Amino acid sequence: MVTRPDAEVDLALALATARYAAQAGGSVVRAAGLGVHPTESKGPGDYVTAVDRQSEEVIVRVLRSAFPDLPVLAEEGGGDRRDTGWVVDPIDGTTNFSRGFPMVGVSVALLVDGSPAVGCVHAPFLGWTYTARQGMGTHDQNGRRLLLGDPEPGQALITTGFPFKDPGSIPRLLGALGGVLREFEDVRRPGAASLDLAYTASGVFSGYFELGLKVWDIAAGALLVTEAGGVVSDWEGEQGHLATGDIVAGPPRVHAALLRATRSGSRAN
Repeated sequence: MVTRPDAEVDLALALATARYAAQAGGSVVRAAGLGVHPTESKGPGDYVTAVDRQSEEVIVRVLRSAFPDLPVLAEEGGGDRRDTGWVVDPIDGTTNFSRGFPMVGVSVALLVDGSPAVGCVHAPFLGWTYTARQGMGTHDQNGRRLLLGDPEPGQALITTGFPFKDPGSIPRLLGALGGVLREFEDVRRPGAASLDLAYTASGVFSGYFELGLKVWDIAAGALLVTEAGGVVSDWEGEQGHLATGDIVAGPPRVHAALLRATRSGSRAN
């Protein structure tokens, strides 16, 4: 569903601010370097480092400087979830970061009337930044507009993640994964949802599905996909993915095939 952005929010300024904030946070992450970083556990397989908090502090400062009246919801510091406001993931892929694996993202999105209107995903160790603005397309760091193709499922490379925070969802994921492995060419699991979506928007991957994510994991990346010509939904094909964290994304033909797998997996468990 397309929503009309709040006239009081300057989306051009918001896009520039999101990009600057994400890259500023990414500079903190990159300066810390890949390798062994002390972690605190927030739950099974869910970690935070001092660098997560430092990156978030920088990002939030930039956002509040440009838009002092907009609320910010950030992974580590919390905040208010509003229909209109920022959502921030200062390090998406903290486990990767703390173990020296460069699949690490910084994600900043602006929700307007409950839907992503601006999004930026920055990969500090990979050297790229993808941005999107509602109705204005998705662009890479060189200003090139991204437009998705729509391959046959048998030629499509799919990416996913595993619900390690919720073991009760594993049978549902496995049910869907069986269908995906039968219908699609192959599957990857990089370990950072924002990058999965950014790579789907750029055509590196042809589609993406996962369960139980948070709004800061997927808001920016979901906009990247839709503005590149793709479709994003929950596992039943509805627009509940930001609320449930259950997401399916890809160009139309791939998205439809992924939905067959996710619906089948859900009904089998």
